[in-house]
Amino acid sequence: MNKAKEEFLKNDFIPLLEKLDAGQKASWGIMSAQQMVEHFADAVKNASGKLLLPILNEGEKLQKSREFLMSEIPFKENIDNPLIPKEGIPHRQPDLQSAISKLKKELDHFFLVFEKNPMLKTGNAFFGQLDYNMNIQLLHKHAIHHLKQFGLKPEVVSS
Repeated sequence: MNKAKEEFLKNDFIPLLEKLDAGQKASWGIMSAQQMVEHFADAVKNASGKLLLPILNEGEKLQKSREFLMSEIPFKENIDNPLIPKEGIPHRQPDLQSAISKLKKELDHFFLVFEKNPMLKTGNAFFGQLDYNMNIQLLHKHAIHHLKQFGLKPEVVSS
């Protein structure tokens, strides 16, 4: 397991997001800063088993997706996510700071869930059943993707 990626998610990700301005435009994509944070909170809820999504990949496609997941190849800009409406996600929180606070709670919950049950596997629509290490890999890769999208310069941690 990559402890640096785990530590990044625990200690560095939220402070980077707190540098966002609510009106900040993304370098690509249609999401606002708040939509991105709320989207990421959903990804964390999925990783903790709180949000169940249908599995969209199977067979060889799932295998290739998992190989990509465990690589250090980043997500492409403007990657299509069929779970996100073309017009974007409606805000669920009153403002960006509330959305960041909610995301922090979801991250804390994720770590607590796996601390209590280290052998847990959760289902991901694109990557299938993921254990803790695979969820850390995915959340880190996903976090880096969105930080870059909004011009925040994280240190990229590799395996």
